[in-house]
This record gives sequence, structure tokens and C-alpha cells, in this order.
Amino acid sequence: MTNIKKIITLSRPLYRFTLLLSLLVLVISVLQQVQPFLIKFIVDNIQKQLTEQSGDLTTVSWLMLGILGVNLLAAILNSLSMRFGDYINSRLRRFLTEKFYTHVFTLPQKYFDSEISGKILNQLSRGIQSIQDFMGMLTNFVLPALFQSIFTVGILFYYNLLIGGLALAIFPAYIYISHYSTKKWGEKEVAKNQLEDMTRGRISEVIGNIRLVRGFMAQLSEWKLVSKTLAKVNQIYDRQSTVYHLINFVRETSLELVLIVISLITFYQTFRGQLTIGEMVLILQLVNQIRWPLFGMSFILERIQQAEAGSKEYFAVMALPSEEKLNLSPQPVKRIISKPSLRFENVSFRYDADSQTVLHNLSFNILAGQTVALVGHSGAGKSTIINLILKFYQPTKGEIYLNGRPYSKLTHQFIRSHISLVFQDNELFSTTIRKNVSYGMGRVTDREIIKALKQANAFDFVMDLPGKLDAQIGERGVKLSGGQKQRIQIARAIIHNSPILILDEATSSLDSKSESAIQQALENLMKDKLTIVIAHRFSTIQSADQILVIDQGKLVGAGTPQSLAGKPGVYSELLRYQIAGNEKL
Repeated sequence: MTNIKKIITLSRPLYRFTLLLSLLVLVISVLQQVQPFLIKFIVDNIQKQLTEQSGDLTTVSWLMLGILGVNLLAAILNSLSMRFGDYINSRLRRFLTEKFYTHVFTLPQKYFDSEISGKILNQLSRGIQSIQDFMGMLTNFVLPALFQSIFTVGILFYYNLLIGGLALAIFPAYIYISHYSTKKWGEKEVAKNQLEDMTRGRISEVIGNIRLVRGFMAQLSEWKLVSKTLAKVNQIYDRQSTVYHLINFVRETSLELVLIVISLITFYQTFRGQLTIGEMVLILQLVNQIRWPLFGMSFILERIQQAEAGSKEYFAVMALPSEEKLNLSPQPVKRIISKPSLRFENVSFRYDADSQTVLHNLSFNILAGQTVALVGHSGAGKSTIINLILKFYQPTKGEIYLNGRPYSKLTHQFIRSHISLVFQDNELFSTTIRKNVSYGMGRVTDREIIKALKQANAFDFVMDLPGKLDAQIGERGVKLSGGQKQRIQIARAIIHNSPILILDEATSSLDSKSESAIQQALENLMKDKLTIVIAHRFSTIQSADQILVIDQGKLVGAGTPQSLAGKPGVYSELLRYQIAGNEKL
């Protein structure tokens, strides 16, 4: 019941709405109990007319109008309650989604690097749906079921102690069996949800990498993988269903037997003259209505179990510790450093406490306006250094300084407000050219966007697209070529005009002609900026002020391209490989 308590606590901002809805539903439930009494009076009146010729047709007519009025009022209130319920549900979904989304923004980068996006979305969707269903159950079933149970049993006790006692005995027995069946169902629910999360996460990955899947003709293996997991889900569901329906058969059969016994007692007492025909009709209606609060209580227990299991991952994510503070202010973080410098001092890093150290005691300075290239074999630690500069991760040991101020004392937003970046992977959104270029900038004029596109050598191909600046580029820019996507990223970095520029192989997807055309634009962009370049093509870093050579997480060399080229080591080795490769071309 831990998650149920969390749901109730989390929904506190909507308490007054749920209370009003509960009261409205309670009034409807009360109105629904009036009809059996009105029918009793009608039947008694008709019986008097048949046996004593003393019935009153006018009274019967008024009672019928009363039934019509009560039902009409109940229908009106029911429509209002449904509309009010929709109002609460929409606000609850928005509140829960925003709560989750806000918290996710503050989670450490390690969480996103270890989780599949499709799995996260499935946890969010199922968690919100479980909470919505539970809150809807609270408002629509708890109070009415409680009221109707007390009312029905009370009236039955009034007319006959034996019938009232049998009716009362049904409730604890029925609830116990219902609790047992939902408990048995819930034992496998978490395992089933985990398998479904894995399935949806895999499907999301496959859709995102559909070119790769088709290119390697891996559709069948991917289909088999998902099908195998879904078969396991079906196995769990089949076991759940078998046990549930077996118990449900016992429960419903027992209920029907008890209700038949109550009906027989009612018929017998009416036959003996202990009850009037009207009272018999009333009791039979109430006995039949016992089913509703019993089914309602069973439904409540099922919803509680589903909410407990379905919201588990939602609250597991919400319980993860935040690493970043989220600034939801529309005002951007002000840049106060125009000439930044960076310093690594004995920085070491590993991703987890039980993993190997990735960086070892790195120490280096990057002065204001300098261009520094990070060079090394794949996996040497270059991207990890960039992740630390962006404060995606915190150093395990040592400190990073921005203009002499320790990173540990600076907020993530402050640091990143001074940085523009171009990723090696084409990080674009499924929206327009305009929104991708101006991403993170708020309001930007078309003139500024066009200027950035021209500097990035992207203006001509953008103007050839249908829609031009408003052209949709598809998920991750799938409608653009690799070089075009890279140039959109470069235009985005240009328009941000931050004092620190990070280029993660910014020209890797460009052909020789495009690279040559854009190199001058990059050099103009890099003027008076602290620029960090991850380079694999050494032709792009010959004008760098300094090259830092990284090997197995250690700084093994530093100097200008010319000085390092003549020294034995990693840089000269990589340079020879590139020259040899170019000669073969």
C-alpha cells in the first residue's frame, strides 16, 4: 500500500475537486435509492385497490411522477459528474506529466545513458493511467458503495433480522475472496510490466534505427525477440487469468446462492403474511442492489492492486535523486563571462563506483580565445572530457575551474549558458528548420536565422526545400543528408554565439567541397572564443593553438600540431595513418 499513500499525497492539489465530485456522486447514489421505496408504495397502493378497493390512482400517478423526477435529476447530476470527472482527469494527467517531466530534467545524465527512452515513456504512461484510474475509482465508487452498503443492510435489518444478518455476512466474505484474488493477480503484475517495458523500449529503438534494421535485414530477428518477450507476457497473463477466474467463479456462485436463500426467505414470509407485496418488492430490489456495492468493492480492490503495481516505476523514477536544478523562469540565464578560461586540476573520473577509471589525474589549462583540439584513439576519453565540461557528469576526483571559479560551486545552467556546441551525432528535433536553428534561444528573427544559415553554408539548400525555413525535417532530421544535418547544427551554434564553443567533429559528415566552404565560417565563428575541438581528421585542426593528446584516459602529450608531428607518440602515429590513407585515395 506504499504507492497508494504516495498517490493520495501526490494528488493533494486536487483534493477539493475530488471531494466535490465525491459528494456529487454520493447525492446521485442517494437518489438512486429513492426509486425502490416509491415502487413499494405504488405496489402497496395497487394491492389495496385489488383487495380492498381502497387504492388511490392519483397517489399512484404522483408517485410515478416522483420516479420520473428523481431519475431525471439523477441523470442531470450524473452528466454533471461525468463532465466534472473529465475536468479533474485532464488536470490530473497534466499535473502528473509535468511533475514527471520536471523531475526527469533534473536527473543525472547517467540515468539517460543507462535507460531506453521507450521504456521511460511506457513507465510514464502506465503510471499516469494507473493513478488516474485509482483516483477515478475513489470518487466514483468508494463513497457510493459505502453508502449503499450501509443503507441496504440497514433497511433489510429493519424488515427482517435474518435477512439483514445474511446480507451483512455476505460483505466480509465477498471482500476477503476479492482481496485474495487481486493479491494473486498482483504477484505477477510487476514482472509482466517489466517485460512490457522491455518490449516497448525495444520497439522504440528499432523504429529509431529502422535504416540499420533494414540495411542488415534484421527484421526477422527483431520480430522474434519481441514475439518471444510477448509470449512470456502472455504466459504470465494466462496464469493470472486462470487463477482469477477460478476464484471469481467460487465468489460469484457463493453470492448467488446466498441471494437465492434471501429471496426464498422473503417469498416465504410474504406467503405467510409477514410482509406486504410492496415490502417484498422493496426487499427483492434491495437484495438485487447488493450486487452493486459488492462489485464496487471488488472493483476498488482490483484498482488498488493495479495502481500499486502500475505506479511502481513512476514513483521509482520520482524517487531518484536530482542532480540539477531546473530553472523554469522565462528569463534566460545571463552570461557574465565574456573571456572565459578553463582549467582541469588533477581530474579523475569513472561512471560508477564499481567501474574502471576512465580519466586519470588530468591537468591542463585552456586560455581565453584559445582553440584546443582533443586527439586520441577511439575510447581514449575525449568525449568524457566534453561531458565533464558540460557538467553532464561530475569529476570523481579533482576540480574543473571556469575563470578560476570551481565547477562544483557553479550551477549547470550557468555553465551551459556560456557554451555552444555541435555534436558528432546529428542532434535535431522533428520540427522545422527555423525551430532547430533557433533552439534554446527564445525569440529569434528570420534575419538572424538566415545570417547563421549563410555562415554555415546551409542557406542555399534550405531555400530549395519545400517550406524553406518552415520545412519539416523529420525525426532526428531524417529528411536531410548527413552534411545538411551537420550544417544545421553549426548554424545553431553560430546563432547562440556563446564565448565557449565545443565542436565534436563538426565537419565529419561533410564532403571535401562542403568542408572547404564551411571551414572559413568556422574559423570566423571561433575568433575570440575558447574553442574545444574533438578531431579525427587532422586537416581541420592545423590552426589550433594547442593539441591535447589523450590515451587511455591520460594526458600523454600537449603542444602545437607542428611540434607534435615531429615527436614519436600517439599524435604522430595517428597522423601517419591518415597520411597513408589519403595517399591510397
